[in-house]
This record gives sequence, structure tokens and C-alpha cells, in this order.
Amino acid sequence: MSSSNAIEVVGLQKRFDDVLALQGVDFAVPAGTVLGLLGPNGAGKTTAVRVLTTILHPDAGSASVLGIDVQRDPQAVRERIGLAGQYAAVDENLTGHENLRMVGKLTHMPAQLIRPRADELLERFDLVDAAHRPVRTYSGGMRRRLDLAAALVHRPRVLFLDEPTTGLDPRSRTDLWGVIEELVADGTTLLLTTQYLEEADRLADNIVVIDHGRVIAEGTSSELKARLGATIVEVGFTDDATAQRASGRLCQIGQCEVEAISHIVSLKVDDGAKVVLEVVRALDAAGIEPETLNVREPTLDDVFLSITGHAAEEPQDEDEPVISRGRRQRTRGAA
Repeated sequence: MSSSNAIEVVGLQKRFDDVLALQGVDFAVPAGTVLGLLGPNGAGKTTAVRVLTTILHPDAGSASVLGIDVQRDPQAVRERIGLAGQYAAVDENLTGHENLRMVGKLTHMPAQLIRPRADELLERFDLVDAAHRPVRTYSGGMRRRLDLAAALVHRPRVLFLDEPTTGLDPRSRTDLWGVIEELVADGTTLLLTTQYLEEADRLADNIVVIDHGRVIAEGTSSELKARLGATIVEVGFTDDATAQRASGRLCQIGQCEVEAISHIVSLKVDDGAKVVLEVVRALDAAGIEPETLNVREPTLDDVFLSITGHAAEEPQDEDEPVISRGRRQRTRGAA
């Protein structure tokens, strides 16, 4: 392992019956950085995390965390990492303070350090006022913050967050992003799986796009966006017939796509200002009047659609492979 990498994955494979959940995945996470593992439901993101956190054994390939092989010494890996999954893994019948103290005992922290650490985390995650309330009275955002606090009780050097903001309202999601940014600023290495493209764009230093168990793209947010050209010009029309007629003209100007439902023709170009003039002139010459015209920079949504040919799906229960017999496979928490 490179001394500068906190996580390394080489040729990782995992099969569930006839489904290859991971098909030779490779990536590395330099210490003190954030890797965004981006992909739709069922892409293999959670499977990769469960291998790295020693919950699953890979069928082939290797993975190491802080230089420790996850198969050869899983206990040493578990002692050094934190994990917060898609759903808060806290006891709802205990108070927030009791949950954190319990985690401290389970991770064999010195007894005299457990209570001060719990107090510190409750304050950091803005849970002091709810510290002695049963967790069943917490909102979804509060539970997620407590779950993240629990993952940090033993001060892990590497933190795995598996879709940490799934199901949260926009405000709670933004609040949690702020907490994650503070952790990274303190030097924590973070692997973040997400289907929220905005989340990867904001938090990740580097992004790995995974689909059907394979890495299909890797780079910074800016590098991935650059694949599409500098600018996207979107021209909207009142109906699909008009949009199709307009596309015959506009697709001669740049790389062109027509969205039938929204009646929008999208052009991916390098010089947006110049192209807007060309678009207006071409439509005027054809006697076609647009309803809207928008010029914007590409987003990670555009990148994902361009790379995979489909949009990122909304989060579901778990990141599991879909078995050909029409059911989902559940293997002791496996994806």
C-alpha cells in the first residue's frame, strides 16, 4: 500500500448467486481526503463498503485500510474505522447519551474517557438538549446525527458513510453536510457512497462512478464535468413535434439531445455565448419560436447520464443486486 493512501482496493470481486455485484473494482483514497463512490441503487457501492468494513469477504481481489488487509486482520481494521450506514443503527429505547456510552464500552475505550467523549460529541452534533431523551423521540435528522456521532466515539482515522443523508429533508441534509466537512477538516479520511449528485459535488475531493459492479469513470467533479464540454444550452418548446423539428436545425450546431417529455433540446458546446446567437438565428430562419432558452454549466447529473446512459435512481431500501428471479438477495446484511 502507498503510504499516502488510507484505503486501497485492487481487482475486488463479489458474487451473489448468479449476480456479480463487484466486477474487478479498483480505487484508492489518499489520507485526509474524501472519495465519493457514486452510482445508482444496485451498482455495488454498499457491497464495496461492506467488504472494506469486514462485513463481507470478497471472492477475489484485495482491499486494505490504513495498510491493513481486511481479510488477514479484520479485527485490526474494525478497531480503526467508523461506519454509518443508510439507516441509523442506534437503540431507540436508550437516550442519546446512553447510546454513545454503550458504543464507548463496546469499543473498549478506557472507562474514564467514555462520558467526556459522549458529552463532547453530543455538543458537536447539536444534541445536548436531547441528550437524555429516548432516541425514539428524535427526528430523522437527529437520529442520523447521533448515528454519525456513535461512529466517531473511538476517534476512527477512517470513516465510511453509506448514503448518510438518504431520506433526510433538505435542511437536515445540508446540516449533516456541514458536520461531514468539519470532520474532514480535522483530518478524517472519508469514503462516502451516495446517489445524490449534489452531495458528491459538494463533499468529494475525488469521485468514482460505479455502475453494475464496475468502475466506469473516475476524477474530480471538474474533470468529470469537463467531459461534456464547457456549456449546455437548453431550448424549450411547447410540444414534442416542435422540439423534434427544431432539433433538425439545432443538432447541426453541437452535440444534441431531445427530451420528449419536457420538449427540450439540449446542446453541449464549448462556446455558449456564440452558440446562443447561432441557435436564435437558426430557429428564426426556420420560423420556429422557442418557449425557453437557458445556458448553464454541466452538472454531475449530466455527467452520470452521459456516462451510463441512464439517470441516477432515487434511493431504495439497500444497495443490493437484483436477482434474475425477480427477488432480492439478502445475505447477512450483504448488498
